[in-house]
Amino acid sequence: MTPFVAEIIGTMLMILLGNGVVANVVLKGTKGNNSGWIVITTAWALAVFVGVTVAGPISGAHLNPAVTLGLAFAGKFPWDLVPTYIAGEMIGAMLGAFLVWLFNKDHFAITEDEGAKLACFSTGPAIRKPISNLISEIIGTFVLVFVIFHFADPSVALNNDPTAKIGLGTIGALPVTLLVWAIGLSLGGTTGYAINPARDLGPRIMHAILPVKGSSDWSYAWIPIAGPIIGAGLAALLHLALS
Repeated sequence: MTPFVAEIIGTMLMILLGNGVVANVVLKGTKGNNSGWIVITTAWALAVFVGVTVAGPISGAHLNPAVTLGLAFAGKFPWDLVPTYIAGEMIGAMLGAFLVWLFNKDHFAITEDEGAKLACFSTGPAIRKPISNLISEIIGTFVLVFVIFHFADPSVALNNDPTAKIGLGTIGALPVTLLVWAIGLSLGGTTGYAINPARDLGPRIMHAILPVKGSSDWSYAWIPIAGPIIGAGLAALLHLALS
């Protein structure tokens, strides 16, 4: 599996499970209807865990153009690979959104609330104030990328042989899982914490394409794209300054 394919599959699984829990909570007639924000943030964190576990060993599991760009800005990722990674992330996000729709097709059909149906694809503000919404996405993504810069290598050195290391396997995905969970619980209430341009734009495109009634709210779509990119850039700048 190539890094391009790994980013597609990892992002697809992340969106399938992340947006899948939103559908389970907000769509009419589901078993998880109205189970709440804590369920959504927890399941989104676990969705990230699944995506990182699958893609991590092959591509590093960016699964997010903001992460890819942040690493490139900081000189930790080659710029010539940035377009390939972002393309994989966008394709994966669109495929994941399609699977969410396919899985919940009957519940989309009986749900009258067009806003709830859009929420199963993309994010939206609790209070629509573009500047405040942009700042929320900038801060949330800044925290995500800046903390990622400080993740330690997930391995254990043996006392009797310091040169030998044992990798921690899927446990290596746990730090980013806890990070995304913390961001969702603390900083997610204003905009739904996209903190990932592909996570929002890919599913929003699918909402516009698929037979789901209601507006795709394109007037808001620039915020979960610009905010994460700016936040990632600021995180890279601070990391370079401190380094």
